[in-house]
Amino acid sequence: MKSPIPRGHTLTLKGGPNPGFTVHYHDVGDGPAVLFLHGSGPGASGWSNFAETAEVWAAAGHRCVMPDLPGYGLSDKPADVAYTFDFLAAAVTELLDHLGLNEVVLVGNSMGGALAIKLTLEQPDRVQRLVLMAPGGLETSDTYMGMRGIRSMLRCIFGPEGITREGMAIVFRKQLYDSSLVTDDLIDARTTIALTQPTSLWKTMRVPNQADRLGELGCPILCLWGRDDQFCPVSGATTILQACEDVQVVTLSRCGHWVMVEHRALFDRLCLDFLAPLRAAVSPEF
Repeated sequence: MKSPIPRGHTLTLKGGPNPGFTVHYHDVGDGPAVLFLHGSGPGASGWSNFAETAEVWAAAGHRCVMPDLPGYGLSDKPADVAYTFDFLAAAVTELLDHLGLNEVVLVGNSMGGALAIKLTLEQPDRVQRLVLMAPGGLETSDTYMGMRGIRSMLRCIFGPEGITREGMAIVFRKQLYDSSLVTDDLIDARTTIALTQPTSLWKTMRVPNQADRLGELGCPILCLWGRDDQFCPVSGATTILQACEDVQVVTLSRCGHWVMVEHRALFDRLCLDFLAPLRAAVSPEF
C-alpha cells in the first residue's frame, strides 16, 4: 500500500537506549530553525500534523524540521522496544545534534508539547522559544483517563478488533470542534499508518506530569488551547499562565484539540508574530 507520507530523510541513531533505530524526518526551508513535535494519537506523524503549517512558515523565512517520533510515521516501529519518554527525548536530541541545531524553536502539540517542555527543561540553552498547543503532561493520569477523547482513543487501540477505520473516525471526530473538517482522506491516511504501529508503543509510553516544573522554563512561551478540547483539559492553559514568567496564552472558543487545523490562519499569524524577533535577528531588513 502506498504510504500517505512522502519520503524525507532518515537518521540511524547511534546513542540512547536503542542504537540502530531509524528516525524519519522532513526538513524544509531556510532561516531560524523550528522543530515540530507531533502528538501521540494513532497514525500521527510530523508530516500529517504539520505539513501545511511548515509550508507557510518556510515561506515566511524559517527552517522547518518535522520528525516522526520513534514508533510513528515512517520511523522504525519494532514491537520489542520500550517507547519511554526518555527514549523519545534522546532520539530528538540526537536529531538536533545531527542537524547542528544548537538554537531552535520547539513547537509541540499534545504529547509533543509535553516532550517540548521536557527538552526545554533539560536543554534550556538550546531552546530559544517554545510554542505549545494543548500540551500533555500537566495533569494526573486519572484526569486524562477521564477525558472523552482519550477514552475513545484507547478503545480504538486496545479494543477486541484492534485499530479499524471506523474506530479511527470516531477518535478524530472528537479531535475537532467542527467534525466536518475530518475528511475521508485524513482518516484513510492516519489509519494506514496506525495499522503499522505495535500496541506496545502505547503500552510502554508514559508521559510524566511536569506541572510542578513549569516555573523553571525561562524562554518566551506561546501557548494555544481550544476551549472544547476532549483530550487535554483547557484548565492546563491557566496552569501554564500562572506558573511561567514569560508566557502568552490564547484560548479559543469553538476549537478542539487541533488549534493549527481549526484556526489555521490565526495560528500561523500568532506564531509567526511571536517568532518575528528571531527572523529579524538574521535579516536586519525584516
